Amino acid sequence: MYNFKSGIVQIDQGFGGFEAGTNFLVLAPPMSLAEDLAYSLTKPLPGEYAIVLSTNDRAAEVIDAFKVMEVDKRYVGTIDAITKSSTPGIADTTRLMFVASPTDLTGIGIKFSKMVELIFDGDFSDGESGLFPPPVRFCVNSVSTLLMYRKLEVLYQFLHVLTSKVKKIDGVGFYLLNNESFDEKTISLVKQLMTGVIEVKIEQSTNYLRIMGIKGVPSKWQKFSVQKGQVVIGP
Repeated sequence: MYNFKSGIVQIDQGFGGFEAGTNFLVLAPPMSLAEDLAYSLTKPLPGEYAIVLSTNDRAAEVIDAFKVMEVDKRYVGTIDAITKSSTPGIADTTRLMFVASPTDLTGIGIKFSKMVELIFDGDFSDGESGLFPPPVRFCVNSVSTLLMYRKLEVLYQFLHVLTSKVKKIDGVGFYLLNNESFDEKTISLVKQLMTGVIEVKIEQSTNYLRIMGIKGVPSKWQKFSVQKGQVVIGP
């Protein structure tokens, strides 16, 4: 089975990375390095693809974030739920797709399935990995925004469908959620859909993370930073 390298030594050296068909909640407070962390984990390595559902940033900002990480943009697709509200006539391309707003869960689901289909058919980029199924990383930035627009029960069903699709294609998914904006019931319900949780906290301007749900990986807090798309653990 394919393993997705995480860039985190404890996961990659001990377990080869994230297993295919898994989903992780990135649970973090505002003003932390959570987005940088999630994008770093979503960064496609050679032979891989990435899809980002952005409810916070325009597609151009997502592309810029991956450009800083020196990622080949031919292997990154963005589903933008922001731009179309101000630019209604904007058209989809193979790697840039747009929905009217974060409330359009049906549209988001359709665009995600279409992008996956293009990847699997070899029509997403002009270079193919040769691997089948194609390794796909997926990121939702963020679940918090979706929860602001839709009821928890509705969003739960939507996330259930998304996480199931990620499992079906043997991909790996990362889902950002602000842990200070929602009650424990909401967070617990979202956790039920996940393989594990990557939790982030800030103490004295320092970011810490801990990983829960990967057997054998200690769930202790560790300092971390993100430098040009690389997760650095420790001082």
